Amino acid sequence: MESLKKSHSSLSLICGAFVLCVQLQLSLTGDCPADGRMWVPFENRCYHFVHGEEDKIKSYTFERAKTLCQGFELLTVESTEENSFVVKYSPEVWKGNVNVWLGMYYDTNSDNMRWFNEKPVGFSNWEDAPLPPDLVPLDICVALHTSTGKWENVSCLQKAENGVVCETNQKAEEAKPKPSALLSALVILSVVAIMGVSAVIWFLHQKHNLGSSILTAFEYHPPFRVLDTDRSCLVEAEETDSVP
Repeated sequence: MESLKKSHSSLSLICGAFVLCVQLQLSLTGDCPADGRMWVPFENRCYHFVHGEEDKIKSYTFERAKTLCQGFELLTVESTEENSFVVKYSPEVWKGNVNVWLGMYYDTNSDNMRWFNEKPVGFSNWEDAPLPPDLVPLDICVALHTSTGKWENVSCLQKAENGVVCETNQKAEEAKPKPSALLSALVILSVVAIMGVSAVIWFLHQKHNLGSSILTAFEYHPPFRVLDTDRSCLVEAEETDSVP
């Protein structure tokens, strides 16, 4: 019986592990670059917080920041949640307050700021300070203060900031099709099949251990009637009298 319990538990664990693996396989939708750098996923994006040596003062010009993120984007912030994510994660990388370059430029065609990915600036979190009067449109860049989450207009040429964050989309897995109803049905049928095999093994194990006792327990045996002492004597006397 102990071995039966162990085998049944093993089958249950195998069944659970199979379902879990399938669920993880279906839920896998993307990945961050594997280029040796530390990438932090958030929603459908990946972020690399550039971390310099602690014993050196960090100072990055706007052009240097773009070079560090070559092949990727400078930080773009398109929602309150994304802005909060950058602010909350910054202490995990940097000590003290850091000003992070944003991947934003002044578009002379529309007279508005735009992201380098050519998306318009929908979400913004500007601080109350007015635009510096000495900034010309082509020299307007933006830095995010990790202490407050606010954005500040700064000079692209004359200003150096101490924080750089690179950003990219998570890589979609093109080789794997999206989960379908057929695949879900196959998963359910597989689970049912495993449970069926478990039930068959249990039945065979019971039959092997108990043998035919399972069936004989239900056979009908009429009771054997034993005559009491007085009636048996009477029968013997009658048989004796009948003898000539």
